Amino acid sequence: GMRTAYTQDHLDIYYHHVALAAVMGINMEVIDRQEVLKRHPLLTGDGILGAWWDPLDGYIDPSGLTYALARQAKNNGATIYTNNPVHDITIKANGEFIIHTQQGDIICEKIVNASGYRVNEIGNMLGIVHPVTSMEHMYFLTENIPQIAALDYQVPIIRDPHDDFYARQEKKGLLVGIYEQNCKTFGMDGIDPTFSSDLCPSDLDRCLDNMEGIFKRMPCLTETGIHTVVNGPITYTVDGLPLVGKIPKIPNAYCCIGLRAGIGEGGGHGKILAEIIMHGESEWDAWCLDPRRFTSYANTEYTSLKAIEDYRHEFHYHMPHEHRPAARLARTTPLYTTLNQEKAAWGVVNGWERVLFFKPSDDFIDKPSFRFTPTHDIVKKEIQHLQQNVGLMEVSGFNIYAIKGKNVTEFLDKIICGKIPKKIGQVRLCYLLNDNGHVLSEATITKISDEYYYYGSAAASEWHDYDYLCDHTPQNVTIDILTEDYTLLVIAGKHARDLLQSLSRTNQFSQDNFGFMQARKIFLQHVEILAMRVSYSGESAFELHIPNSRLQLVYKLLREAGKAFNLSLFGLYAAESMRLEKGYRHWKADIIYEHNIFEHGLGRFVDFTKDFIGKNKLINEKDKKQETSFVVMVVDCTYAAASTGTAIYHDNHIIGSVTSGGYGFRIEKNIAYGFIEKIYNHIGQTLFIDIIGQKYPAVIVEECQYDPEYQLVR
Repeated sequence: GMRTAYTQDHLDIYYHHVALAAVMGINMEVIDRQEVLKRHPLLTGDGILGAWWDPLDGYIDPSGLTYALARQAKNNGATIYTNNPVHDITIKANGEFIIHTQQGDIICEKIVNASGYRVNEIGNMLGIVHPVTSMEHMYFLTENIPQIAALDYQVPIIRDPHDDFYARQEKKGLLVGIYEQNCKTFGMDGIDPTFSSDLCPSDLDRCLDNMEGIFKRMPCLTETGIHTVVNGPITYTVDGLPLVGKIPKIPNAYCCIGLRAGIGEGGGHGKILAEIIMHGESEWDAWCLDPRRFTSYANTEYTSLKAIEDYRHEFHYHMPHEHRPAARLARTTPLYTTLNQEKAAWGVVNGWERVLFFKPSDDFIDKPSFRFTPTHDIVKKEIQHLQQNVGLMEVSGFNIYAIKGKNVTEFLDKIICGKIPKKIGQVRLCYLLNDNGHVLSEATITKISDEYYYYGSAAASEWHDYDYLCDHTPQNVTIDILTEDYTLLVIAGKHARDLLQSLSRTNQFSQDNFGFMQARKIFLQHVEILAMRVSYSGESAFELHIPNSRLQLVYKLLREAGKAFNLSLFGLYAAESMRLEKGYRHWKADIIYEHNIFEHGLGRFVDFTKDFIGKNKLINEKDKKQETSFVVMVVDCTYAAASTGTAIYHDNHIIGSVTSGGYGFRIEKNIAYGFIEKIYNHIGQTLFIDIIGQKYPAVIVEECQYDPEYQLVR
């Protein structure tokens, strides 16, 4: 099979995916135009630059495979009920489920929703709405094509991003599928109970715009007839990836839904789901499939808008830093309009609009790319201004819980593998492990009082962390979600302390009164807020946790007082660059449960003198020889950063993969993080990283490349 390329962006992303495949032991390649036409003689070459070639691409008989799996399941002791509609589901007080079916009730300890395009009929029985919508999809089968009949081999599968179609050989003709722009959702008003093996009415007219281009690309189609048109539902999620794993907020309920390729994805996703059910985690960190990555903003209407967008872009991969426009403004803070007037360029984190950078002019357009773009210079200036003066950043959607109760200290001490804050006003960076001793979450925890702790974590972890905490919360401890009620403003840079002090009548911001990793209830003029001395940037910094009802006022006070200190604004791109220079990890990029906390290089956050979840397994891991380790590298490449997942080499042998990459503007170096085989982890060791199809030297360095003595943050 091949995916054709018409632009340099197409080739860049194909080279990236070839590098991803190499890490997984799969051999793919990018071929040139001449080779494309040689391997598929029915194509015309107009505009084609090359293609991504997969020698193992193919197709299967879904009915035959399903029956084979069912037969083996029966051999392993499973009971399968066919032609047996489910009418309702009852959740018992003990957490078991009663499945009410036409043939009687079935009681089970665990349930999996794998109901395809009927996903939300089952979801409704459980009292939830899954972010899954179906789209009508059409393909047609041709009569015999003489050019194909004359060949002594099967032509490759084609996936084409120019005219949004795919084609594969079907006997002596072709099967041609179309992803038309004038697409249509399915089942929004309900699905007929009798609709099972049925199809939707054919409607090739809505594909006419695509058909003209397809006929030019494959002229043989103009000389043959169409004998069958198939139009049926395909399920889509918000981001196009399936939902495989725990259903949020329902213990022992799981799902495997939103699979576009259906049976073709079944093997891998079935393995992941089985491992999660049996062991609590898969062999691979499956966060990109986790149903908890979407929260309540992802309702049916939101999902439908994203599904339409994704359907139209079926063969158009996301570029780095690409944030597509459908269903935007799902979650905003009171500062959205104000920051928009400041020329903010926006991205999305867990549905929240978050500033990426500030545009130099209203007509500036950020073009996503695997290569450095004009935003490179913009971000550099934001960081330089912050470093020399002071900067302000809004952090929307930061995940916040208020954890309270008589035994709250004992509870947190049990779920945190290291030290928790002991003194009121103390802040600590903490890690939560799963039962296998692997790193599950990272949280900043502040002790507000003896019975109240303030828990903060990544915006994307909102339901993930809540699920874990609720699974272990004792009866006398409560967890309240404050994410929608508070917004963070970060003040960072040389004059951060001076700016805040100028808004206070007392000396509350002095070093003696307000040290590093401390929190204080403070007043900025007449507004009381929670301030923390923490720094993700590596500069002197304060996090201001502000009720949304006071956010506009605090922003106004800071902007007006900031004129005396040359205050500027910065965004997420700048923060990302600065954290890479400090060696700070990013949750679900550099912090994943495939590795234990020692492999992450975070062993200093473990306290073996106390009991905590995962301790026994972690002791076993500690006593074993660690096979992988986290490294920071400086890459000798001037035009692009290393991309997540791409291969790291030693003497042409793949020894690991990249987790994060970006440019450090304060040290003027291209930085990459990754996990590699531990035997190669030596400071000064030269490795090689695949960047857009070329290998570039990458030297292992100390984790903290900027202010290694941590004088600025302290």
